[in-house]
Amino acid sequence: MNNPHQSSAPKAPSAATRRMARHYGMQALYQWQMAGSSLNAIEAEFRTDNDMKNVDVDYFHDLLHGVPEHLSEIEALFQPYLVERALDELDPVTESLLRLACYELRFRIDVPYKVVINEAVSLAKKFGAEDSHKFINGVLDKVSAQVRAPEFNANRQR
Repeated sequence: MNNPHQSSAPKAPSAATRRMARHYGMQALYQWQMAGSSLNAIEAEFRTDNDMKNVDVDYFHDLLHGVPEHLSEIEALFQPYLVERALDELDPVTESLLRLACYELRFRIDVPYKVVINEAVSLAKKFGAEDSHKFINGVLDKVSAQVRAPEFNANRQR
């Protein structure tokens, strides 16, 4: 008889390990953007230099490689909502966070849009310029309405 306390299925990632994956993902994307190093070199550096035992490393890998792979599509999602700013006028942290969050909104539908926005706003408060979290929140709210319309509208009707 099987022990009900044992599970053969892999343990699902926790909110905390995903949060750390986003934290390192944003930093790694920032490094990629600023230094132009290869993604594999950046990932290897992060895995060597950081304690990754409390990080969803698969998610970190997906973010780090997925954003550059889909960069044009991701930027096209948020560019219309930059409101009197050009993409090249964004500070690098804001740009990295918008790219990461828009990647999640578009390609990681397993993550609720509100989680994506909340995590990006939290990272902006920690790493971004003063009040950048408000700008990021506004942009991502508009992108969510477009990219996640059924989920967004269902949430608005509650």
